[in-house]
Amino acid sequence: MIDGLEESRLAPGTFEELRAAGDFALAVPVEHGGQGASAQTILRRLIELGRTDPSASWVVGVNVVSKTLAGRLGAESLLKDVYADLACGSGRPECGRGTRGADGTVTVTGAWPNVSGCEDATWAGVALMIDGVPHFAQIRVADLRIDRTWRVAGMRATGSQTLVAEELVVPAEQVAPFRPFGVNDVMLFALSVIGPVIGGARGALDATHAMVASGRKPFMSAHASIAESPGARHWLADATHLIERAERTAFALAAAVDGDDVPPADLPRWHMEQAAIARDCRAAVDMLVDLHGAGVFALSNPVQRFWRDVAVASRHPHLTAYLAVENYGRALIQQP
Repeated sequence: MIDGLEESRLAPGTFEELRAAGDFALAVPVEHGGQGASAQTILRRLIELGRTDPSASWVVGVNVVSKTLAGRLGAESLLKDVYADLACGSGRPECGRGTRGADGTVTVTGAWPNVSGCEDATWAGVALMIDGVPHFAQIRVADLRIDRTWRVAGMRATGSQTLVAEELVVPAEQVAPFRPFGVNDVMLFALSVIGPVIGGARGALDATHAMVASGRKPFMSAHASIAESPGARHWLADATHLIERAERTAFALAAAVDGDDVPPADLPRWHMEQAAIARDCRAAVDMLVDLHGAGVFALSNPVQRFWRDVAVASRHPHLTAYLAVENYGRALIQQP
């Protein structure tokens, strides 16, 4: 797996590895030939992938969300095709609009930015407005234009380009009105973001252990190696604790998703936990960067890539801390 700095997408070989490993079938129900994996299994796999390549983990997470949405909102006749390979999508209805024709078809126009993996996906599930009501359309990526707009500091290899539809006529069976999602689904969608973030933090920790084991001497220090420094050991312990705490919190969230239906009243608390995971991972990776020193920013050093990826991915809307605090505070005030 590579960073994709120049191409802003995963290497073709990476997709073959993911496909061969069954990662695109994680969220596909067993009756459709998939794994029907639990939230805990999905989270574990996303973390594992993220330790090597957070962008690959992210694309797999987007595929999980896209196929879950297709299963909830898509027509049964389309599911075999949508489930067959990589899927992508955007949940932003304000980005597109549709007009119904007399024959039931829908003419779609829109531009959906930040659609991860779209250059290699077969189907895209995109949200749009029809007569003032949010809808969901399953569209073949081959019928859309891809504008290569993804120019970012981190998560570069996700290939999160813009999908464009220009007066595209879509069959009626490919369009359906949005229906409310259960809390368990909303939390699963958050896990698709959390897994790559924790995986990236784990990857930075792995690289730091390798650096410490190499016996590298700290610059401007009397220590013969970083391992001899009490401060460095303390820093490493604190960073490890933060990552382990984030992981424990994430698996508690996944266990709740796999259990009974989560009460809507619990969602603000879980949003707080999600935001805490992001903060813990960012703080831990910052400490690991400090242990490496300024040399960590050489492009040949994998830690700078994990640092960039975690910094970007952990600021996804699912993990926005100030909104989580706002919503949780509102919920607490409304309690008797």
